[in-house]
Amino acid sequence: MEYVAGIDVGSLSTDAVILDRDKRIAGTAIVRTGASSLRAAEEALDEALGAAGLDRRALGFIVSTGYGRAGLPFAGRAVTEITCHARGASFLFPDTGTVVDIGGQDSKVVHVGPGGKVLDFTMNDKCAAGTGRFLEVMAEKLQLGLEEMGELSIRAQGEATISSVCTVFAESEVVSLVARDHPIEEIVRGLHRAIVGRIWGMISALGSRGELTMSGGVAKNRGVVTLLEEKWGRSVKVPEEPQIVGALGAALIALDSEGRTGEASSCSAERGRA
Repeated sequence: MEYVAGIDVGSLSTDAVILDRDKRIAGTAIVRTGASSLRAAEEALDEALGAAGLDRRALGFIVSTGYGRAGLPFAGRAVTEITCHARGASFLFPDTGTVVDIGGQDSKVVHVGPGGKVLDFTMNDKCAAGTGRFLEVMAEKLQLGLEEMGELSIRAQGEATISSVCTVFAESEVVSLVARDHPIEEIVRGLHRAIVGRIWGMISALGSRGELTMSGGVAKNRGVVTLLEEKWGRSVKVPEEPQIVGALGAALIALDSEGRTGEASSCSAERGRA
């Protein structure tokens, strides 16, 4: 087959990437995951194939990743998102040494070696603080669109202090600040500072390495990226479409996997392993 696919089933979005044998992206898709990860994966795959002008008969190997990776019967292999984000980020930015992936329900910092190999990682998957869900809850409370928050944060002349990294307590702080007519842009900047503080603690625990590449939907938020760059002390690499990095990594692994003998027997062992 001339094409392979990677599908990243996340808590908020499901993303698909179609690659040809020359590692060129033929089609991509990003859809809401909703109540059914399998239905979202089918939709994302069909949409990416449509963008590429292909149907499923053109596909060879398919690799799934993300929290819903084990529930896709049409995938030949399931690989953790840590592995896939490292591989995708390294492909886009070969000098990547550290990957920050802020997902819907967790956040990860990954050390990456040559070829996108995972060297070490740390993650926060016990609390919504420092995740996309944290920002989503706060945007709803402030009656803002997520896309508005980055620009508001950059325009802020100062920033509100959000002392709690817990979503529930931070929400109470935001309600109190709004009641006191605190400028919305300063509240947003304070929220971004809280997220970056949580991420920076993870980076500090793991140590800095090479260039920093940011993946995941929160990487589209210039307010968060700008504050992270202040901490990092240099520019942060952000892909043109950061949400597809995990799916891209899965597609690259699919290219590696296609044609190998005994691949089916290794699928179950791969699940749950970075």
